[in-house]
Amino acid sequence: MNNKGLIRLFAWLFGLVSVYQLSFTFITSKIESDAEAYAVASIPSDEEDYVAKREQVEARYLDSVAKNPILGFTSYEDAKKKELNKGLDLKGGINVTLQISVRDILSGLANNTKNPVFNKALADADEASKNSDATYLELFFDSFDAIKGDTKLASPDIFANKGLSDEINFEMTDDQVKPIIRRKVDEAVISAFEVLRERIDGFGVTQPNIQREGNSGRILVELPGARDIARAQDLLSSTAQLEFWETYEPGNQALLNFLIQANEALKSIVEAEAPQAKEASEIDSLLSDVSQDSLDLAQQSNPLFEKMQPNPGGVAIGVAAIQDTAQVGAWLRLPQIRRLLPAEVQFTKFMWERPTQGSEVAALYALKSNRANTPRMSGDVVSDARDQFDQYNRPSVGMDMNVRGARDWKQLTAEVYENQTAIAIALDNRVYTAPGVNEPGGISGGATEISGTFTVNETKDIANVLRAGKLPAKAEIIDSFVVGPSLGQEAISSGFMSFIIAMVFVLLWMVFYYGKAGVFSDIALIFNIVLIFGVLASLGAVLTLPGIAGIVLTIGMSVDANVLIFERIKEEVQKGKGMSQAVSDGFDNALSSILDANITTGLTAIILLVFGSGPIKGFATTLIIGILTSLFTAIFITRLLVDGYLAKRGRRLDFATGMTRNLFRNMNIDFLSKRKIAYVISAILVIGGLSSLFTKGLDQGVDFVGGRNYQIRFVNPVNPTEITSELTDALGSASAKTFGDANQIMVTTKYKVDVQGTEVDDEILGILFNDLQKYLPDGTTYEDFIPGGTNDEIGVMKYRKVGPTIADDIKKNAVWAVLGSLAVVFLYILLRFRRWQFSLGAVVAVFHDVMIVLGVFSATSALMPFSMEIDQAFIAAILTVIGYSLNDTVVVFDRIREIINERGWRSGENVNLALNSTLSRTLNTSLTTLVVLLSIFIFGGETLRGFMFAMIVGVIVGTYSSLFIATPVMFDTLERKLSRGKKQ
Repeated sequence: MNNKGLIRLFAWLFGLVSVYQLSFTFITSKIESDAEAYAVASIPSDEEDYVAKREQVEARYLDSVAKNPILGFTSYEDAKKKELNKGLDLKGGINVTLQISVRDILSGLANNTKNPVFNKALADADEASKNSDATYLELFFDSFDAIKGDTKLASPDIFANKGLSDEINFEMTDDQVKPIIRRKVDEAVISAFEVLRERIDGFGVTQPNIQREGNSGRILVELPGARDIARAQDLLSSTAQLEFWETYEPGNQALLNFLIQANEALKSIVEAEAPQAKEASEIDSLLSDVSQDSLDLAQQSNPLFEKMQPNPGGVAIGVAAIQDTAQVGAWLRLPQIRRLLPAEVQFTKFMWERPTQGSEVAALYALKSNRANTPRMSGDVVSDARDQFDQYNRPSVGMDMNVRGARDWKQLTAEVYENQTAIAIALDNRVYTAPGVNEPGGISGGATEISGTFTVNETKDIANVLRAGKLPAKAEIIDSFVVGPSLGQEAISSGFMSFIIAMVFVLLWMVFYYGKAGVFSDIALIFNIVLIFGVLASLGAVLTLPGIAGIVLTIGMSVDANVLIFERIKEEVQKGKGMSQAVSDGFDNALSSILDANITTGLTAIILLVFGSGPIKGFATTLIIGILTSLFTAIFITRLLVDGYLAKRGRRLDFATGMTRNLFRNMNIDFLSKRKIAYVISAILVIGGLSSLFTKGLDQGVDFVGGRNYQIRFVNPVNPTEITSELTDALGSASAKTFGDANQIMVTTKYKVDVQGTEVDDEILGILFNDLQKYLPDGTTYEDFIPGGTNDEIGVMKYRKVGPTIADDIKKNAVWAVLGSLAVVFLYILLRFRRWQFSLGAVVAVFHDVMIVLGVFSATSALMPFSMEIDQAFIAAILTVIGYSLNDTVVVFDRIREIINERGWRSGENVNLALNSTLSRTLNTSLTTLVVLLSIFIFGGETLRGFMFAMIVGVIVGTYSSLFIATPVMFDTLERKLSRGKKQ
């Protein structure tokens, strides 16, 4: 090997840089451990709000040492920015995909026009978007073109309006208007992106991640370490629509008369709906949440007043239990009820207050509105906002207004004083406070304050969103993934355990099998692990639990290159070559197989990186990095160590031990003679798998069908069948399965899966808490139960929500990933081996492996004591199986090509020779990989068990197919061609 000095220099540099990058992670870990120990010692464990107080003490400790110099080159604050990022599954937190409503943006650009063609096109685009990959904007254009008739996009009541007059006029054609609208929509999404980024910067988590997803209007936000999940969700989904409304005077007689008339009218409405609701509940249990309320109310004499208590003497007109606010609001929006409003209050807007924390009721306000349903003032007049404390030392939000806002504020407050009413300050359609005015002539200067029963964090968030500005359109959470912090710590522990066990086994096995040469391989392997973590830290990549699986898998697969090299060196020694020459030729001859095997695996990893999302990208990233570092350490570092050892006169390496010296030597198995038996066995397995797939199907997770799932932990074992029955009554559609230990379940539901908004998430968490409370310890509160709550040991540890639209996208991406992987590999092998028969053999073997894995999952999903759901992680496993199978097959094909080039075809004799000569490598690599996978399967945590099971089955089947499917298919097709050539 030439340039040993240069390679040695690079090795030292790479090693030092990796250690330097990882040092920041060790530093932050040490300081955070000290902070935790200090907090534990400072706060008695039996003190009220122990968890929250401990976190506060930890935060103060870290703030106090943040800027202190450490080792002369960094500080905690600096090291925190450079440490190895941990994903949600290791650190806890929230990951959401937000869909910015392009529909709202279009309506805003058109000034919320009533044009029937425009609104029909929007409705058609809504429907088309359910079954199309096209963007909403293009679907709108297509829908508009299909129905427009003589109407143009540049109509005065569509886009040729005052707001767009500088760019669009009524003489422009649709083709001229469309590029402008595309740009305006893109600018609005960019604006939303910037608003969200400013909000996140003020939230206080370290290493947040926010990025756009192409031109789809989707924005991915990841907040690792976020503990207050509800606060984070409100921050992200809030449009920050600040409004100022005038209320009616207390005791307004017209409104009181309206409530009485509404109650009377609702009696007949509810009675008419009751039989329909009963029939619907019998037909479809999904409507049970509607039917039961209606059936109960049919027997009541005062439907409205049973749900809401009037408040004749207050600013608010009534009070209702929080769970009843949706029903009361729906009744008051009914057209036949709205028509009962007297003329003097006919434009009234009803709005609920934001209930105080821990409250069970909410007040209803009647706000003075107009025909256009617009407030007296909106949030665009606010020039600054800040969190502060009011005169009673309560947390509040202070606001300053611009010149126009100050003028309008003075006028509004003067009218409120004169009318003896109040100003309802509303944010995102919730009244936060409704103060009166005590100053005649109004309040000048434009300064005001939002006060109420806020926490400090709430005032910080409100001020944050007001400063950042409102979103140009509503942002709906269409995909969310929430992990509690304690579950993240468990994932780290289990991942570390599997890592250590796999590492120890591989190190011992290499020494056992190859003696001193195995020691050199182990040194290279350890160096490889340091490089992987160093590169991850240098690139700012995120380490996830699947990422740890990727690293551990790399340990098993990285020995493959050394095994190939060592086996080739042994062959060269058997040919009578000297040790130095045998080592040189062994490394050179193994290089082709090493490169081919790693490139095919790398190609599947790249496809996984392109089509995957979230943690799966982490798996693909670590796998790609592992492949590159493995090549470097196996080809160069191992070579440096072996050459260095042999450089001293009289030294010799046997590349074996006394127990393994003659293993697999002079093997002469006639593999090709057994191919027909193998074909029959494989046909039975594949047909059986297909039969199960067509009859039983696969247990598709929420990734592919949409819905929500919740990982819930209890103190004692629970009965999932009993819980399923109870939750089905409440949610209409629900299933509970044991997830890991008997005290833990996974609940899956499609309840209101089409309904967006955090209100539904809160509603389902409330239902789960109420229905499962009897299984929880006495005294368990809702705050204990929710993820990131005050009790990390029980309750919801993790939950996932996937909307139907994004579920379809995930499924399509998964299909394209598998098909793309097969196509890319077929082309690579065709280019590399110059014969389509080699490509055919490889693809048939891969198809065979995938079908068997799918069949096993379908047939055994009800029998296994762990989750067998098909999700994105399963697709990652399938693609890894494809990569592994190809890795094995390509090594065999490479040796076949080499021997045939040297000795000729000889009708299968040399094919068998190639298979026998690579058998040691095949079994060695398969054994080490299987042990590694079993280590992750047993110790890696429940989340990874289905993922690992798929890979274990895949490795076993892949090893078999490379010997008995890929090579025989290649042989049969190529033999037939060569035989025809001889006859001609």
